[in-house]
Amino acid sequence: MKNDNRQSTILLVPQNRLGTKGLILFISLMGMFIPLSIDLYLPAMPTMATYFQTTASLVNLTLIAFYFFFAAGILIFGPLSDKYGRKPILILCLILYTAGSLACALSLSIYQLILFRIVQSLGAGGIMAISTALVKDCFSGKLKSKVLAIIQAMGVIAPMVAPLVGAAILRIAEWRETFFLLALIGILTFIGALLFEETLPETGRYAGGVGGSLVRLLAVGKNIGFSSFLFVAAMLAAPYMAYVTVSSYVYQNYFVLDAQTYSYYFALNSALAVLGPILYICSIGRLSAKAFSWCCFGIALFSGLCVLTVGNHSPLIFLLAYMPFTLVEGAIRPFSTNILLDQQSEDIGSASSLINAVHTILGSIGMAVGSLAWSNMIHGLGIIMIFATAMAIVVWIILLGSKIKIDGLL
Repeated sequence: MKNDNRQSTILLVPQNRLGTKGLILFISLMGMFIPLSIDLYLPAMPTMATYFQTTASLVNLTLIAFYFFFAAGILIFGPLSDKYGRKPILILCLILYTAGSLACALSLSIYQLILFRIVQSLGAGGIMAISTALVKDCFSGKLKSKVLAIIQAMGVIAPMVAPLVGAAILRIAEWRETFFLLALIGILTFIGALLFEETLPETGRYAGGVGGSLVRLLAVGKNIGFSSFLFVAAMLAAPYMAYVTVSSYVYQNYFVLDAQTYSYYFALNSALAVLGPILYICSIGRLSAKAFSWCCFGIALFSGLCVLTVGNHSPLIFLLAYMPFTLVEGAIRPFSTNILLDQQSEDIGSASSLINAVHTILGSIGMAVGSLAWSNMIHGLGIIMIFATAMAIVVWIILLGSKIKIDGLL
């Protein structure tokens, strides 16, 4: 189905309505769902506790619950797309996401908001899993690497823009409007899904039962090379999501900045994430996969040490200390995803689910640990960064010393 020699874009079913560029834009939009769903209302979080007359911990639960059930949505709907096709499952997930977003906007209590965030996150998880599977469905060779990097780069535009938009909304309205905006994005993507043409033919689908399609996750997970390298790469998601969770409190409560100024700092950090995929593209053919991995781990460890030792001096120093970590986290995601997808010739939906789910699960652990009652949130973040990177390095060294084979890496 793919012709690697030509390095051209091969679609299983021609996208007569979207076209190749339209398909890339469509996949990129789906990749923006999670940062938009998380970052858009970050500026409002410190004030939502007062609005609902509740604690900051419960407000944080709207974030943590979203991320946890996002992982569940990935694990459920990715394998189902291998059985029923990408398009019907994608449409179902978009309905869940849009309905959940509208319900969030109309919530009357913090508990309702948490519940509807779960509905929203289940849909978002399926959307993310399918978007990654579409890359494997449609592209091959070096072009696949570049498409992954382009999609990742476009995806990190969302965390740049989202807090700025969220802060602007708070100046003229309230937090509810952020969820109305997410519902509108869901509707627009739903229209794109109607134009999208199925990329997984009947002959390429899993023929067993629904339960069997979910069990395929275990079959993919038993690939030791796949699982071990996925763990190494995904460990960096924990410190990044810890930063997302605590950043509004660090900038607004610790450094006493207003919501608009906080959004500028958050956007500046997210802007550097755009350079991560570009850095990966530039490294192709210049650095070996091993050398690239070591560079990422070294920079991440250095960034964690800087946050721990000097991050509490000023908001600018905190930003500069954390930014290198953002750079490598943005680079290692498309790099690792490209290698991981190459480990599977079938069950791509399941492989995509595991890739996104493990990142999400480790990210949710980072969010939960970051939300603990640290005496100093900045020091806590630095400790999380150092510990997670050290864990990744230890497993990486063990992997290098083993006989486990990973195509494209070892």
